[in-house]
Amino acid sequence: MSLPPIGPGLPWLAPLAGYSDLPFRLLCREYGAACAVTEMVSAKGLVFHSHGTRDLLNTLPGDAPLVVQLFGCEPEMFERAMDHLLEHGYEYFDLNCGCSVPKVVKAGCGSALMREPALLREIVRVMAAKAGPGRAGVKLRLGWGEPEPLVFELARALEDEGAGWLTLHPRHARQGYSGTAAWEHLARLKAQSRVPVMASGDLFNAYDARRCLDATGVDGVMFARGALYDPAVFRHFLSGTLAAPSGPEIARLVRRHAELIRVHGRPEKSLLRMRSIVPRYVRGLLGARALRQEASSCTSWERLEEIVEAIAASASAPGGLHGAHIREEWDGRS
Repeated sequence: MSLPPIGPGLPWLAPLAGYSDLPFRLLCREYGAACAVTEMVSAKGLVFHSHGTRDLLNTLPGDAPLVVQLFGCEPEMFERAMDHLLEHGYEYFDLNCGCSVPKVVKAGCGSALMREPALLREIVRVMAAKAGPGRAGVKLRLGWGEPEPLVFELARALEDEGAGWLTLHPRHARQGYSGTAAWEHLARLKAQSRVPVMASGDLFNAYDARRCLDATGVDGVMFARGALYDPAVFRHFLSGTLAAPSGPEIARLVRRHAELIRVHGRPEKSLLRMRSIVPRYVRGLLGARALRQEASSCTSWERLEEIVEAIAASASAPGGLHGAHIREEWDGRS
């Protein structure tokens, strides 16, 4: 029985609600992502055949290995959802126990599960039993906001229930994305864990990921915001290239992402999708403000190509490593 690839040189694409769709996953794989996780999928939505839920599971043979991330709070729904996914050939699974978005938490899902350890254990038990050894993981936060993080006691229990790996975003749920990820807790979790530990949180570029690996000893890294702003972060990580991407590199990236969206995305939303994507990719360039404004108001593929030509002629802004602009945009989000 095969297991998902986990190792220091095997970077993953994190689950990104609203972003890590099939075209984006394929793009990140081309740049070196060893594994990708779907957007979070509602176990209940899957059971009741929600059209939107099915869209989140779109895949193809080149989109492998793929981990399906589920969220919910009803063990019976997870049991039925897992049966459905296994019948359709999905192999690897992850439980979202880290999302702190209010509407998810109010429903008792995501990071709210950390306040219900017995329920959390039951869900992990169901997923692990259905998936098989080493094929279901859990993505966690430190806790809800307690002085002493809950994750360390919970992690032992989840390992006992069959969790194959643990991913920790070392912030409390109450923090959202504010403050700084407390990587020292990753080191502590790795030291006590009997299963692989993946790091998430504040990995804005390849340099951050290397520092995290060196400082914590975790088994692997999972790029979220770093990949969202630069899918080439995987290539930079694997090659040791730490400089910000150039204008021509970003232009190639935009063209390839557009091609993948036009082939694998929803035709009626393809251009609109690019209008939201391009502004993220150009933030590290000189003249980024004008490029972002042009991209966000683009009304044709021909106009988008003109903008891409302007991107290719642009120089990188001074400063080298390109994590600061990502942190500034996300600080304070929940």
